[in-house]
Amino acid sequence: MKDDPEGSGFMTITTERLRLREWTDEDRSPFADMSADPDVMEFMMPLPRDKASGPWVDDQIAHMQEHGFCFWAVERKEDAAFIGTVGLRRVGYDAFFTPAVELGWRIARPFWGQGYAPEAAKACLQFGFETLNLPEILAITVPANLKSRRVMAKLGMTHNPNENFDHPYVPEGHHLRGHVLYRLRREQWDNEAHCSQS
Repeated sequence: MKDDPEGSGFMTITTERLRLREWTDEDRSPFADMSADPDVMEFMMPLPRDKASGPWVDDQIAHMQEHGFCFWAVERKEDAAFIGTVGLRRVGYDAFFTPAVELGWRIARPFWGQGYAPEAAKACLQFGFETLNLPEILAITVPANLKSRRVMAKLGMTHNPNENFDHPYVPEGHHLRGHVLYRLRREQWDNEAHCSQS
């Protein structure tokens, strides 16, 4: 559900337990802390603290201003604890599947195992398909990231091994260069929503 709490002027997506919202300066430090955790970043390229607290967040704010969506800050409703980032973003590099919009998430380790990633990601899919009218939403990760791949499958996204690709932002020879691609089309989402209401 999309709302504007207390007339703040900020876009917010709410779920049963979570609030996906635009970034504030107070989010910069906890996001940088999360991005310095080697367990959180196991399957992602390192993100230095100064870039995490500065340019990365600035980039999300700019993307939100330009496109009306981004990788949002996510907080828990019950105590407003910052738990990570989940959202949608236009793919910023050229590939056989671009132009495209990507679904992504990064959850702080204390909040793992509680179903927050799929809960927030499902809300992002709903927003993407039902509000933005996107024809398709993608998700990517490295083959070894089985937890994220399970979330993608749980969301109804499908993987074709023939579409595995090398990420252009990862150096050649790096163990994180190879990626898998998951897809979900709007008609699949609509069919699933119809079945769940039947």
